[in-house]
Amino acid sequence: MTDVLVVAELLEGAMRKSTLSAINFAKQVAEGTGGAYDVLAIGEGADDAASQLTGYGARKVLKAEIEGGYVAERYAPTIAEVAKDGGYGVVAATATTYGKDLLPRVAARIDAGVASDISSVAVDGSTLVYRRPMYAGNVFGHAIVETPIQVVTVRQTEFEAAEETGGSSPSESVSIADGGDAASRIEFVSLESQKSERPELTEADIVVSGGRALKSAENFQTVLEPLVDALNAAMGASRAACDAGYVPNDLQVGQTGKVVAPKLYLAIGISGAIQHLAGMKGSKVIVAINKDKEAPIAQVADYFLVGDLFQVVPELTSEVKKVRAGG
Repeated sequence: MTDVLVVAELLEGAMRKSTLSAINFAKQVAEGTGGAYDVLAIGEGADDAASQLTGYGARKVLKAEIEGGYVAERYAPTIAEVAKDGGYGVVAATATTYGKDLLPRVAARIDAGVASDISSVAVDGSTLVYRRPMYAGNVFGHAIVETPIQVVTVRQTEFEAAEETGGSSPSESVSIADGGDAASRIEFVSLESQKSERPELTEADIVVSGGRALKSAENFQTVLEPLVDALNAAMGASRAACDAGYVPNDLQVGQTGKVVAPKLYLAIGISGAIQHLAGMKGSKVIVAINKDKEAPIAQVADYFLVGDLFQVVPELTSEVKKVRAGG
């Protein structure tokens, strides 16, 4: 029997959708081992976020209100204490920037082994076997963590978001642990984030990404963005386009950017370097537009159109608008 503690990710006092992937992982482990799972909301706005988390089947929802903005060194001691005192066998979070930053610090405090960015879990008797991608997703390895408490981050694109169960889990507050010298030396100054009316890149059902072939930031705005908006999609980009300054770096999809797996991924003017494929090849349907019929992205695309994007994309945008308008 293995009990799991899920660390929820909060933003502006609300649960982020990415947390639901970690809850799905916890359900799989709990069902496979006969254990249970709890969810911990920690940080500023934890009380409000906890109320959002009560409907996902957790045994209980824990909350630790810590004001002053996210500082990993302030959060980690409390998570570590909850993990040890609660007798959990696994501490889990989604492998977002938040999870990748916070959970290694938790692991260091409890001397736990880590399985990061896993794509699936299998229960073999009382042993958990984690599958994780390596070498830009071209190879998969299997890992077993042998420490009493295991720390795991799960790939959001591989674990479907958990759905509400209709129940209501009880909630309770936990004690805030002293962060020590490390926390006292760090001050949260401010959070600067870009607000967009478009869907979040890692959570969108449709993603339209542009590459270096768009040639300029202006072309991203005049050629790509109308298609993005017509589809009510999120906008992404290749690393080459980001490095060239066509779009901000937070739109980068790939091994060193964001990993996405939408229902529909459109790659516009992207050749398909292995690093980019690592960030999007889990998409349900991949459509690529490229004038080079030998472009590597053709190997993973479900539909591949050879053509000039500056001609094809405006025509596609026009047709999408007609369909959306019922014409």
